[in-house]
Amino acid sequence: MGWMKSLFLREYQLANRVGGGALIGVLFFLAVVTIFPFGVGPDMILLSRIGAAILWIGALLATLLGLDRLFQADREDGTLELLIMSGRPLELVVLIKCAAHWAATGLPLVLATPILSLFVGLDFQSILMVTLTLLVGAPALTLLGAVGAGVTVSMRRGGVLLSILVIPLAIPILIFGVSAATADTISSNNFIAPFLFLCALTLFGLVIGPLAAAAALRISGD
Repeated sequence: MGWMKSLFLREYQLANRVGGGALIGVLFFLAVVTIFPFGVGPDMILLSRIGAAILWIGALLATLLGLDRLFQADREDGTLELLIMSGRPLELVVLIKCAAHWAATGLPLVLATPILSLFVGLDFQSILMVTLTLLVGAPALTLLGAVGAGVTVSMRRGGVLLSILVIPLAIPILIFGVSAATADTISSNNFIAPFLFLCALTLFGLVIGPLAAAAALRISGD
């Protein structure tokens, strides 16, 4: 258990240092959310109608920031090879790295969502629902991004390719997240059904993501 805690703390510090951490992610999230009113116009009714989608798209794009460096820095300094050869389960190592990255970059996005929701005119109930859906769905985006990071770890400037790979695969997460966030009430079936699907996608990513990312890392190390 000691090595797991040490690895988590190390990855958390690296995520803040290398990828820009919470500040860069939140600023990018802010930029995406604030640019939509200039394109759509000052119609607050329209903005509140599409506000959840704007926030989800902004969170998706902000999550991709720094994901290409999730394994790249370790590969460049030789740490990745040591982790593969250490005898510890590589899938567990990947899961810890994903948890640390999400704590450093994904969780601040969720915490910033209630404030940024005011820019698109959401009411209290809508703010609660979009924040809850992001809290549940954002880890799935990180786990999915880890698979893309594992596939592109041996490529130079793999960030663009990672985005091309991850964004289409993230569409189901986006669909169920926005569907739940735009439901009438938090107790309606329009919220519960897509929210449960969103939970299922996160649990699926929790199992498959580390396995797929670890397999890609082993292939890249051969």
